[in-house]
Amino acid sequence: MITFRDRMARGISRTGWLESRHTFSFGEYRDPQHMGFRSLRVINEDRVVPGAGFATHGHKDMEIISIVLEGTLEHKDSLGNGTRIRPGEVQRMSAGTGIRHSEFNPATAEPVHFLQIWIVPDRMGLPPSYEQREFPLEQRRGQLRLVVAPDGAQGALTVHQDALLFAGALRAGETVRHATKPGRGLWLQMARGGVALNGTEMREGDGAAAEDETSIVLEADTDAEVLLFDLG
Repeated sequence: MITFRDRMARGISRTGWLESRHTFSFGEYRDPQHMGFRSLRVINEDRVVPGAGFATHGHKDMEIISIVLEGTLEHKDSLGNGTRIRPGEVQRMSAGTGIRHSEFNPATAEPVHFLQIWIVPDRMGLPPSYEQREFPLEQRRGQLRLVVAPDGAQGALTVHQDALLFAGALRAGETVRHATKPGRGLWLQMARGGVALNGTEMREGDGAAAEDETSIVLEADTDAEVLLFDLG
C-alpha cells in the first residue's frame, strides 16, 4: 500500500528570516495523523535568508541529517566542528547525551535551501558524534546511491538505527527500481523535479509511504532528485 503526503498539506512556519515546511509534526505544527513514519520523525524543508540562521541550541537522543539543495549552510557545534555544507554533501549529527550547535547562512545575497531530517536512534544515551561527506552527482546520476546506513556500508555515513537513506538524481525519462525486503517500509521524499511512483505523479516537496510493497518503480517526468528511506 502506498500513502501519499501532498506537499501543499504540509505544515508551514514563517519568520522574517526562515520559511519551513514540515512533512511531519514539528514545533508549533501538530497533526496527530502525521507524527512520523517508523523511525523517521522529521523532514523539514527550510529556506534561510542571507546572513541569518539558527542560533546555538541543544538536542539529545536524535540522529540529525542535513542535506543542502541550494546555497551554503555553515555548521558549528560543541564538539568543535566548524564546517560548511554545500549541495552534494550530507551531514549526520548524533545528538546522543547532548550536543549544542548552530546553523547559519553565510552568504550575502543567496538564500540557503536545505532539508533537515531527524531519525530516532535505536538506543538512548549514545556519545555525540558528527560526520560529513560528499556524494558527487556522478555517484547519484541514474541510480539510488546509499548515503546513510547503520554500518556505514559503501562509504555511507553511519546512523544509529536500522535505516538506509538513498539519494538519486534522475534525468527525464530515466527509471529506477527499488526492491523491498519483507517487513520493511519505504518513505520517498521529492527534493526536486517530478517522478511517477508506481505510476502516480509526484512533485518537489511531495512524500509517500510504502508498506507491504515488494518493490517501487520511479520514472522521472523531468530532471529530478529524490531521497528514499528504507526503514526496519
